[in-house]
Amino acid sequence: MTARGGAGVSAFAGVLDQPLTRYVPGSSPRSTVALLEKELGITTVGQLLDHAPRRYIRRGKIQALSELVAGERTSFVARVESSSTRRMRSDPRRSLTDVVVSDDTGASLKITFFNAYSAQKDLSVGSLALFTGKPEFYRGTLSMAGADYAPVDTPESLDRSPDGELLPIPVYPETAKLTTPRIAKVVHQVLLTADLDSLVDPLPSEVVVVEKLPPPGDAYRDLHRPDSVAAYESAQRRFRFQEAFVLQAELRRRRAEHASHPVDPRPVLADGILARFDAGLSFDLTRGQRKVGEQIAAELAGTAPMNRLLQGDVGSGKTVVALRAMLQVVDSGGQAAMLAPTEVLATQHHEKITRALGPLAMPGRLGGDEHATEVTLLTGSMGATARRKALLDIASGAAGIVVGTHALIQEAVQFADLGLAVVDEQHRFGVEQRDALRDKAGQSPHTLVMTATPIPRTVAMTVFGDLDVSTLRELPGGRRPIETHVVGLAEHGPAWERRVWELAAEHVANGRQVYVVAPKIGDDAAVPSFTSLRESLETQEDEPEAATVTWLAELVAARPELRGACVRVLHGRQETQDKARTMAQFAEGDVDVLVSTTVVEVGVDVPNATLMVVVDPERFGISQLHQLRGRIGRGEHASTCLLVTRVAPDHPSRARLDAVAATTDGFELAEVDLRLRREGDILGASQSGGRSGLRWVGVLRDEALVARARTAAEAVVAEDPQLTNHPHLREAIARVLDEGREAFLERG
Repeated sequence: MTARGGAGVSAFAGVLDQPLTRYVPGSSPRSTVALLEKELGITTVGQLLDHAPRRYIRRGKIQALSELVAGERTSFVARVESSSTRRMRSDPRRSLTDVVVSDDTGASLKITFFNAYSAQKDLSVGSLALFTGKPEFYRGTLSMAGADYAPVDTPESLDRSPDGELLPIPVYPETAKLTTPRIAKVVHQVLLTADLDSLVDPLPSEVVVVEKLPPPGDAYRDLHRPDSVAAYESAQRRFRFQEAFVLQAELRRRRAEHASHPVDPRPVLADGILARFDAGLSFDLTRGQRKVGEQIAAELAGTAPMNRLLQGDVGSGKTVVALRAMLQVVDSGGQAAMLAPTEVLATQHHEKITRALGPLAMPGRLGGDEHATEVTLLTGSMGATARRKALLDIASGAAGIVVGTHALIQEAVQFADLGLAVVDEQHRFGVEQRDALRDKAGQSPHTLVMTATPIPRTVAMTVFGDLDVSTLRELPGGRRPIETHVVGLAEHGPAWERRVWELAAEHVANGRQVYVVAPKIGDDAAVPSFTSLRESLETQEDEPEAATVTWLAELVAARPELRGACVRVLHGRQETQDKARTMAQFAEGDVDVLVSTTVVEVGVDVPNATLMVVVDPERFGISQLHQLRGRIGRGEHASTCLLVTRVAPDHPSRARLDAVAATTDGFELAEVDLRLRREGDILGASQSGGRSGLRWVGVLRDEALVARARTAAEAVVAEDPQLTNHPHLREAIARVLDEGREAFLERG
């Protein structure tokens, strides 16, 4: 990152980077400062001010409990006299928390919270809080079902407008010891003592004017001590746009820098290996494959390095697109490398590419084509002799196409002329691993990263702004639709589970194969004694423990419906050779039922597998369930996916399962996933190991804002690619995208 420069930049950094202890005197506030550091890692003014309220409580005038009127929404300050929690008789998994409060008038009120674990924690006996809700008569007594609340120190500590109206009350992300009142005290002290008016705006003045944004100092004050709803909404808009603009400016800057390093052109040859491959295809490319192929071919023929993300739903034909790109590079005398996340997937890619090329993958051998190239596999488990030969073929250039795992990025691997790096399932690799592959080339190679996890447009625009994004939406001919059903064992009897295993037996009897997927591996010494999923539900009051591979393998093998079926187990703790052998046996049809973890999520291609039973699917995310489901329906036979859940129908996770059952469109599911997940998880957890989420921008809510920020950033970077004339913006980038958080920018 560029160095800081200019007096304005120093002033900007000076205030926000100052330690909190400089602005927070007194023993009580100082103890909160110590907790802020210990529990939230907050030590500076900027970190505290960026710890934004998660919501605001909007109130009217405060009433006494004795003045409450049934049916009218009201606000009051009261002290907790008692608190108790009990299980609901109708559903023991749900709870009710009764909190009795009173105020100085001597009146009291019972407030009942449903499944309110936070209320149990926050509203301890003796604590004081501001409540808002609508009281109603129940059995002749005024009470309240649920209420919005915020702990307070005293009634007098609440900020009011001149006419007595309560000002919006910020509610902060808390911990057990760091409550909103404690955080608010320190924030208030900092707002009074820190010179926020000295902050220099990192955004270009013309952008600020167009977007009508308040100055940074005013925005911080209105964020934490707003005098109106409009004030904090304006502050939020400033920081949302600032975050989006800073991110987009850095993405565009990196893109411009990447494009400034020319590469050797790799044009399409009229009669090369690519042309011969196309001539021998036994199927027609989809319209999407042809369009994306033309985009990639044009970029490979140019001197600017391609940096493209290829996304497509499960089975959309991404591998064919990537192979054609690799063959175009081979035609020019270069090499192409494909990096896969697992040995199983790398081996399968190698076999599929070799099989697809046929004589074109047999150089110098009987029956080989004169334009043939060597397709070499390199994995960590290869024997010494095979490894030496692979390394020699790679270094000499004899291997035009190299497929491998992390072994490809080891120091001993040297390429003769790496022209294209293809990264499959890009989200499974760390930034350093992908960069190491690119570093194998003498100059920056073309890069094609692929993902089968569809990305909504706004996520792609926000996170992958330095990549060109291509999308495959069509499915090649021959793919059969997959029927998906939610099997709720909590609301249905044993007959439903019996039907699951009967269906599995029917598929096996018809010569088909079955996946049974569990969320955990389990321990052989801790296999439950339950002989059915339904039995485990009936004998446990709380939510059952996650099903394991070890238990399900025994359960499936013991089912009378599946007597005689060959059942095998596959999971990540097994030795590499054992996993490969089991997968090969399943692919060859020697195994009827494969009980597995999500190790089968990526890349396993068994066209004869037509049924998938996912047990406890609520423990998986939407995209993961969609990926798992994509392992079936890969052949000519109709396929079915059963999501067998043991949670109650009203469990929050059932909405995810219903969404997966409702559609097989991965892009539609990606949008649903975004809506169901809380904002901030979009950038993922990390490849860097630290926090790497968006603090302000909600990619669905702020789609239009992100688009405006991107357009504005493009204009700035076009005039000043290295941001030389925008030192304050460089400073903002340095503050936001430190070494621990910038990894997500390089996911491609």
